[in-house]
Amino acid sequence: MRGTDGHRTIDTLLDGAEVLGDEYDEYDSAAARERVARGLDHGPLPVRPPSPADTGWRYRTAHEQAAHDLDLAISLVVGSPRAAGSLARLVDHQRTEPEGALVFGCLLHLVGHREAAQFWWQFAAGGGSRTAAFCLCLHHRRLGEFRDADYWREQAALLGSARRSPRAARGAAVPELRGFLLPDSIRRDLLSQCHRGRHPQLPPAVEAVVNRLRVAADDEDFGEIPQPAPGLPDELAGPRTH
Repeated sequence: MRGTDGHRTIDTLLDGAEVLGDEYDEYDSAAARERVARGLDHGPLPVRPPSPADTGWRYRTAHEQAAHDLDLAISLVVGSPRAAGSLARLVDHQRTEPEGALVFGCLLHLVGHREAAQFWWQFAAGGGSRTAAFCLCLHHRRLGEFRDADYWREQAALLGSARRSPRAARGAAVPELRGFLLPDSIRRDLLSQCHRGRHPQLPPAVEAVVNRLRVAADDEDFGEIPQPAPGLPDELAGPRTH
């Protein structure tokens, strides 16, 4: 499971923002929120001034902290300027697009299809996405499944090492399609909700687009699994009622 050089991935964007670390135990959520606000391609986010209650923002349990960190990672993934292109490639080439599977899994998680999100993240991690592996780590930690969480953290570290290795497979450069998957106001609001400690939610009009997707037959492990459909990126970029 190796990434390819010459193809700027969503994982690379996250690396630049320093949001997903190799070691979860040293992950600083408060500092990450500030880095997210400064580091996104579309400019700094308007954030409220810190209050005394924000100092050392920590959740009482590992489950709550993992849930928050996963929400933050998901919001950053779907807000990436490469998310639309990645999802479009998944629609066209479902068997060969781990980055699109990562984005699709994040969308499903946002609308409450968490088992299906896990399926697509595993698909993406199997294709070499370190970010998907880290999402799985947080997903299992949120559920208190710490052995599974540790496994996916190790996979994320291995994938990161493979991508940095000079021996990593080198593929031909692929033109990167840039385009935001969601309107600007929605992208900003997702991160704003994370900043306020809330579980981010998409507007009803956008949720409806995802919930209308065709569902594959029940999977033994994951239940109903929505499938990406042609035109999905354009539909998601369209609803602007917020």
